[in-house]
Amino acid sequence: MASVNTNYGAMVALQQLNSTNSQLEMTQSRINTGMKVASAKDNGAIYAIAQGMRSDVAGFGVVSESLDRTSSTVDVAIAAGEAISDLLIDMKEKALGAADASLTTSQRSAFNEDFKALRDQIGTIISNAEFNGVNLINNTTAEVNALASADGTSTITVLDENLSLGGSILTLAATASLSSAGVASAAVSTIETSLNNLNQALARLGTASKALSVHSDFVTKLSDVTEKGIGNLVDADLAKESAKLQALQTKQQLGVQALSIANQSSGLALSFFR
Repeated sequence: MASVNTNYGAMVALQQLNSTNSQLEMTQSRINTGMKVASAKDNGAIYAIAQGMRSDVAGFGVVSESLDRTSSTVDVAIAAGEAISDLLIDMKEKALGAADASLTTSQRSAFNEDFKALRDQIGTIISNAEFNGVNLINNTTAEVNALASADGTSTITVLDENLSLGGSILTLAATASLSSAGVASAAVSTIETSLNNLNQALARLGTASKALSVHSDFVTKLSDVTEKGIGNLVDADLAKESAKLQALQTKQQLGVQALSIANQSSGLALSFFR
């Protein structure tokens, strides 16, 4: 039936053209953003999952920063401990030399002056072994904690190693000197004990530094894998979308032509009255 009031063919053609335009708009959006799920309206479930994973990635970044800061603090403590170890070796040499009973007073005094200079240098190293306001070897910090998980519920703890003179590790007194052969001989034994204790402390710090480094590498890999997972969920296949764009543009042109033809059909009613 020919009618000027109702053109069903034009309605169908317009529906198809609107559908094609909607698909074309979606494809162009994917090409522009590089994402097939750019907002919740694209796919609410996938968007929610991706946002949760993005939150984890952001958390991993904070964890890496925390691990790096703590690792640097421990490394400073290790460097200071190694320097102190070298000084103790030199002090043992001076003490052993001063223990020689055949030395004159002035000769032993020379050894003593060198010994005290090395002793004071240990104190200087300990007071300056600080990173980011934290000193792990002067007994001012009980421990330092680094974040280990994206939700902040897990940490890696590094305990303080008190390397102050006269402490439990460096048993050599802060006022130690080589006033006599007997005192110098006793100092040799004390320094050897301090060296053994210091080596154990350095081993503990070294183990902690290794643990921080290993976990930092793991967090970096975990972050990379998570980002890849997000990409798998939301990234668009640009090669596929490009091919789809060409097809939709062709469909759009054909839809316009189909609508134009359908609009002309109502004009056929005029031929009945000629």
